This record gives sequence, C-alpha cells and structure tokens, in this order.
Amino acid sequence: MSIRLLIATHNRGKLREYQEMFADPAIELVTLDDVGIRDDLEETGATFAANARLKARGYARASGLLTLADDSGLEVDALGGEPGVRSKRYAGENKSDTERVIFLLEKLRAAPRGKRTARFQCAIAIAAPRGELWECAGVCEGEIAFAPRGSNGFGYDPIFYLPARGVMLAELSAAEKNQISHRARAAAHAKIILEGMRAVQK
Repeated sequence: MSIRLLIATHNRGKLREYQEMFADPAIELVTLDDVGIRDDLEETGATFAANARLKARGYARASGLLTLADDSGLEVDALGGEPGVRSKRYAGENKSDTERVIFLLEKLRAAPRGKRTARFQCAIAIAAPRGELWECAGVCEGEIAFAPRGSNGFGYDPIFYLPARGVMLAELSAAEKNQISHRARAAAHAKIILEGMRAVQK
C-alpha cells in the first residue's frame, strides 16, 4: 500500500532532495502548493525540533494528510550558535540566498581559519491528522569558508566547507549530498518510520 506524504514546504529544491532521498514509488510526495495551501505557519519555536513539530501538526490538520515537516539551519560556533533557527531570516525578511551568505561572511570577517567551525542541523517531525507524532534529527559538521564556491544546493551550501572531503557542500552532486547532509541523515530515520507505517498497513 502506498503512502501519500505532504512535505511541508513551497521550496522545490527541498522537494527534489526528499524525492531523491526517499526514492520509493510507494511514497507519493506532494507539496503545500500541490494541495492548495499558500499560507506559511509562523515558526515561533525556540529550537529546530519545536518548529518542525509546529509545522507538521499544523499542516497535517489543515490538509488531512500525513505530513513531514523539517526545520533546519546553520549554527556557527564563533557567533554563539547563530544564525540557528533564524537561518532563513538572519539577514532580514525576504532576503535572497546570496544576500544571506554575504551577511554571514561579513559577520565572520574577523574570525580566522580554525575558528569558523559550524554545523547544519535538521529536525524532522512526521504528524498524522489524528495527532500521532514521530521525530528524528541529523547533523552535518563543517566550517565556514571565506568565499562561496559551487553551484549545487541552496542556502548556505556554497560557504559550508567539508574538511574531510576538501569541498564545499555546494560542490557535491545531489547524490553525494544526499548521503552526508544533515537533512539526509534525518531523512534516513524518517524513511524507516514510513516503511514501518507501510508494513502495518499491509
């Protein structure tokens, strides 16, 4: 039996990542736009996990569908963990990815090599319309580079350096990124949860 799963996003790039990470014909992924939901729920949680829960529960109620929501972002040690849950709004509302990258690099201008450690965090919540909730998380460790490089990915990927590989996250292919990214690691756990649901339905 197949599962119709609402991915709580308008971001087509994020949808493509989930399609590649799940790669299961028995899991049909749809977006908020696909089901006619135009409004965004305000992310008022103090943590990634709290925001993921808020969105998963809210959109599951609104759509009547099993819903997966994630909240993810960048934590930079030299900035005390910023931008954190404000990663998308760090440079201000409605800024482009390029503007956010420039803003962050300016904040880190005085931080030398070796003092630019950072991590991407991802929290995933899966909510059923009746209220059941499942949660998982993933982390990807790296450093903030001095200048952007690479054209794959989105957000802060062009300045997120992976020391073990010697490349930016934005220089990896989608297949490579979906093996090591914070979202991929959280999604691997989410996929196990979904497969368990399918097994129960059979």
